[in-house]
Amino acid sequence: MSKERSREELKIGIAGFYDRSSKLWEEVWGEHMHHGYYVPANRTDHKQAQVDLIDEVLKWANVPSSHNDEPSSRFPTKCIDVGCGIGGSSRHIVRKYGCTCNGITLSPYQAGRGNELAKNEGLDNLAQFQVADALDIPFEDGSFDLVWSLESGEHMPDKEKFVSELFRVAMPGGRIILVTWCHRDLNYGENSLTRKEKRLLSKINRAYYLPQWCSVDDYVNIIEKMGGEDIKRDDWSYIIAPFWKAVIKSSLNFRSLFGLLKSGFSTQRGAYAMFLMLRGFNKGLIKFGLITFTKA
Repeated sequence: MSKERSREELKIGIAGFYDRSSKLWEEVWGEHMHHGYYVPANRTDHKQAQVDLIDEVLKWANVPSSHNDEPSSRFPTKCIDVGCGIGGSSRHIVRKYGCTCNGITLSPYQAGRGNELAKNEGLDNLAQFQVADALDIPFEDGSFDLVWSLESGEHMPDKEKFVSELFRVAMPGGRIILVTWCHRDLNYGENSLTRKEKRLLSKINRAYYLPQWCSVDDYVNIIEKMGGEDIKRDDWSYIIAPFWKAVIKSSLNFRSLFGLLKSGFSTQRGAYAMFLMLRGFNKGLIKFGLITFTKA
């Protein structure tokens, strides 16, 4: 198995990967750089499925909808989007609740594009984006009542430090939502994944600049140790299952192939890794894990 990258190597690699690939992704898939919500499973409105995923995760995490007869005091007022991409989730949450949202990403391109889109949509007074490390979030303790991390936890080389930062910036009573790729929970009597499973994840790690994976169980153990309350977890692997096939199919059209050729080796390697991700999901090795909890 290949040597693990250091934290600094991962940061440089992640920033470069997303600097090079985000423009192509936006051209093909739009502003949301995450899975879609496929209920029913045969839906083909992929961009709307991505928007629906945000709303369904918020609903699942008991964040009230602005359309319900909920007390307005329970609506989020200050949100942080940890690993924000080009800010699709942030702007959606801002429009939904009228709150502010600060997005952080390692990619200068993503932060710049996020601010550009917010300005174009007249949301720049509410949604702002900057380059920052999720393991060293540049905000004070207790700054946010909604801490949102959608598909960025898999990039974190120190999961305990990552969770501790989510805790730190949350207000007392604040809601933390973590949606991330995980490997399967270990079965009773298992000490680790199989050698074959580790080999598949290692190939994906090289392409997507990922560190070692963990399970939802591992995350829950960390959260419990740190005093998280009202912990809820779920596995939505079956809900997002059609996504990777749709992405692979979209990458085979002429415009996407041309963009892929222009975007460089790391993006091309990332495209190949989509097949590995699909294999991992199909084998039950890779899980789309949802975890939410509150800070005491």
